[in-house]
Amino acid sequence: MNNAAKIGIATVCTALVGVAGFGAYNVYDAMNGDDAKSPKVRTVVAEAPAADLAAAGAKAFLEAWAKGDLEAAGALTDQPDTAIAALRAFQEKVKPSGVTLTPGGTPTASASPSASASASAKAAPSASAPASAPTGTEVPLSFRAKVEFAGTANAWNYEGRLGLVKMSDGKAAVHWTPNVIHPKLDSGESIAVKPVFAEPAMVVDRNGKPLNYPSLTPALMARFKQNAAGAPEDAGTGVVITKDDGSGTADKLFTITDPKPVPSLKLTLDGKLQAEAEKAVAGASKGGTLPASLVAIEPSTGNVLAFANAPAGGQNRAFLAAIAPGSTMKVITAAALLEAGVKPDDVLPCPATLSVAGQTFKNDFPDPHEDWKFSQDLAQSCNTALIKKGLEVLKSGDMEALAKDAFGIGPTWKTGMLLAPAKAPAPTGDNLRAAQLIGQGHITMNALTMASISATVQSGTFRQPILVPGSEQQKADRTLSPATLQGLRAMMNLTATSGTAAGPMSGITAGAGAKTGTAQVDGQADDNSWFTAYRGNLAVAAEVGGGGHGAAAAGPASAMVLKVGNG
Repeated sequence: MNNAAKIGIATVCTALVGVAGFGAYNVYDAMNGDDAKSPKVRTVVAEAPAADLAAAGAKAFLEAWAKGDLEAAGALTDQPDTAIAALRAFQEKVKPSGVTLTPGGTPTASASPSASASASAKAAPSASAPASAPTGTEVPLSFRAKVEFAGTANAWNYEGRLGLVKMSDGKAAVHWTPNVIHPKLDSGESIAVKPVFAEPAMVVDRNGKPLNYPSLTPALMARFKQNAAGAPEDAGTGVVITKDDGSGTADKLFTITDPKPVPSLKLTLDGKLQAEAEKAVAGASKGGTLPASLVAIEPSTGNVLAFANAPAGGQNRAFLAAIAPGSTMKVITAAALLEAGVKPDDVLPCPATLSVAGQTFKNDFPDPHEDWKFSQDLAQSCNTALIKKGLEVLKSGDMEALAKDAFGIGPTWKTGMLLAPAKAPAPTGDNLRAAQLIGQGHITMNALTMASISATVQSGTFRQPILVPGSEQQKADRTLSPATLQGLRAMMNLTATSGTAAGPMSGITAGAGAKTGTAQVDGQADDNSWFTAYRGNLAVAAEVGGGGHGAAAAGPASAMVLKVGNG
């Protein structure tokens, strides 16, 4: 079933008085005993009703609602039309078989609504005067609701709230708001009976061990559980509140019939690697003072084995960041140059500076290196050499097209979680072409994307990252040629053994490749630190906002996880 009660239909108002939030309304004579065909106009006055009048008004309203006389109940409020529409919607969409409403006294500040299932409700106190003076022009009173449903002995019990105001005829009326029906119901929301599913008993890693780590916040775990909803025949029923605009998640107030239990949800994550990723990111981010993230992927499957963020419990930056990757993008630039016929041993001079259409590009080091080969340029992250050669042998958009066709960059990945898709748009003009060849310009990535790039180099095939085993994986249009892969792996290995990544990768270079990155961000004093690498059947990428050079912050964090390995 998919019912939805719409609360908050516009009220017809005949006049307004000087009391904020209240007006004058045509009401039935339910309070006066006159002929119902001659409605009188009552207005809210700027003083609270006496305690006995407030208790009488609450009692009359609750009695009318409970016996299903919704017109009479609505007439006992300060907004009859709105109240009647809302009460009818509750009756139609929740479909209770019986409603018992018992007046109470003044609600306590600590009281909170409850929703417990029981065959019978305890007797609530009878209507009584408030224990203390009301606030403003309303007298607050509580009531106990018992809502029953056909076919089950389960009864929904909760504490409700009413605010009683004084009317111009001297009597009290219920001030109408959506939360008269239930304390959690607000404007722009609906309350209805809908199918509900059981949550998995727990979320576990690929080895069946519970996942309980700071970066895997309750919000992330809740999303995983939502994705594990059972089949329609497994559903139970429950009273839920949803937003009318479809945003957010349903707030379940009460379970009428229990759904079938769901087994534990197994993710692709590995607890051992996740624990190391948490430590690595905490250290790289200086205890969470810098924003940072790290992702580890299994190249042979695309399975995400770990992801961690700083600050822990904050935004899932590993999936949602959309920032320039800096020189880690040179992995794809180098692949494009290799496919264009440039050989790793070709001499590609590395000038100190390079001017492109009036814009000057330079390197992290001041001296020129006219005798460097292509492999050395990549290993030492020479901007000027790769820009110069890229502008010479690549057509505009070639590198970005390769990113899409062979590395899956651009199309939205369905990983099982919210994701900011990586972007490598075709550049316009030589300045932007030059910037994008070194991971600046309009290119945006996150740690998940960069880990996938290294995973693709290691395995030779793009496998879309996933978090739930067996999920559908989007495919790339093609793979890199064997010659391109061989050259790219050799150059990334040189980067790990004697290039800019040598420090972090010390002792773990066998079967490994790496690339550092330093990304400039407008208005930011310190550069962002990037690092991507693979070793065996494990690929990792990390980024630290304001962390400086890639080998300084993101590199050591990535190496910590790579040293654990994927065994």
